[in-house]
Amino acid sequence: MPDPKFALAIEKIVAKDKRYPCAAYEFLESALKFTQVKAEKTDGKTRHVTGQELLEGIREYALEQFASMATVVFEEWGITSCEDFGEIVFNMVDEGILSKTKEDARKDFAGGFDFYEAFSVPFLPPSARGCRNIPLSGNN
Repeated sequence: MPDPKFALAIEKIVAKDKRYPCAAYEFLESALKFTQVKAEKTDGKTRHVTGQELLEGIREYALEQFASMATVVFEEWGITSCEDFGEIVFNMVDEGILSKTKEDARKDFAGGFDFYEAFSVPFLPPSARGCRNIPLSGNN
């Protein structure tokens, strides 16, 4: 069952910043938990994850949850770059849902990964990987 305090806080954020729907914030919270569990398995303890670690966790979690539809889902939510994830994170920080260290900044999410490389290439046949301009027909 969803946490009612979390849901209210997200509704408050979305009322102020309409760029991203509640589902995007819910996904980010789940991706953060996924990332923290992965970091805990590696380090043996719970710790703060960096923006870059979170982006890697978002990438992995999105592939696990949405497979080849990840880009479509993110576009539906208004997310077209890693910077959008940073905006969502810092909206949650500003609302007191997430915490940050003094080193954490929005710029940590700049240039994280290319959406095509992260979410489309894994589903291309091996012979087409690395080719961005794949002809749709033999008329080229």
